Amino acid sequence: MEIVYLLVPLSLALVFLIGAVFWWAIRRGQFDDLEGPAHRILMDDDRTRGG
Repeated sequence: MEIVYLLVPLSLALVFLIGAVFWWAIRRGQFDDLEGPAHRILMDDDRTRGG
C-alpha cells in the first residue's frame, strides 16, 4: 500500500508533464500543416543535388 503514495503523485506529475509538452507543441504550430510533408515526399524530383 505504501507504493501507492509514491505512484499516484508520480503519475500525476507525468500527466501534467505530457500535457505541458503537448500544449507547447500546439502553441509552436507543430500540428498546423499535417498534409504538407506527406505530399512533399510524393513529389517526384528528378533533379540531382550538387551537380
